[in-house]
Amino acid sequence: MFNQETRDIIAAVARSHGIAPAALLAVAEVESAGRIFARVDGRNEPLIRFEGHYFDRRLSGAAQQKARSAGLSSPVAGAVRNPADQTARWALLRRAAAISQKAAYESTSWGLGQVMGAHWAWLGYADVDALVAEARSGAAGQTRLMVRYIAKAGLIDALAKGDWAAFARGYNGASYRANAYDTKLAAAFRRHAGAVPSPATLRRGAGGDAVSALQTMLTAAGYPLASDGIFGEMTEKAVKRFQRDHGLAADGIAGPRTQAALKAAVSGVSPAAWLRSGIARVWSWLRAKLS
Repeated sequence: MFNQETRDIIAAVARSHGIAPAALLAVAEVESAGRIFARVDGRNEPLIRFEGHYFDRRLSGAAQQKARSAGLSSPVAGAVRNPADQTARWALLRRAAAISQKAAYESTSWGLGQVMGAHWAWLGYADVDALVAEARSGAAGQTRLMVRYIAKAGLIDALAKGDWAAFARGYNGASYRANAYDTKLAAAFRRHAGAVPSPATLRRGAGGDAVSALQTMLTAAGYPLASDGIFGEMTEKAVKRFQRDHGLAADGIAGPRTQAALKAAVSGVSPAAWLRSGIARVWSWLRAKLS
């Protein structure tokens, strides 16, 4: 099971995308078995799974022959076995990356949502390294990657309706019943629905993934910020502007009321309106800086 900090982070990212926290927590738990990091060489790294048949398809010539000889690739799915230990899996990935980092990263599923690196272009990342950087950035980054896949795959509605069979088919494949994926999701959702944490109060000086999720929501609402996970002067100013614009006490503290209003604002903004608002606010900010 996730610890409280991880549950808070997943819930915050869910709210920023208009998703019920319990639903996203259910998906995250079933996909990751409640584990979000592995300790590898003294660092917290996302859980990975390397697919040797993907790697084989992305290589040719001498590189493909070298990978096959080293037992790193095969045209047969499942022929390259993943070690049970994540440290050993990361060692396997490093060996593959020494032949071709791009092909190796594309052939790996990343993070709590187990999203394949091969999907980087489809998901709108600049390259596979950008997708991997998102997964390695922390719990919020892993969750954002998973949500991006869910949205791109057109599964938000199924998640919102609690249609676990439809969601399982789209996320886990046509054979989802073989491992009871849909019933596991339903059970996890029922468990989390009665235990979703309230959003933590965030203020200047706070840091971490919860702040990064807050910054993501502010940007989506038209108050652009870098999602650096540091609640500094710029984040405080953005919170105050949002509070003033929405009839809240402009104290710069993102408590439950402010975060609820922010969630509602994000949920109610169309993509076109968000883009127009964001451009206008960025331009206003630049003019103020240059004046």
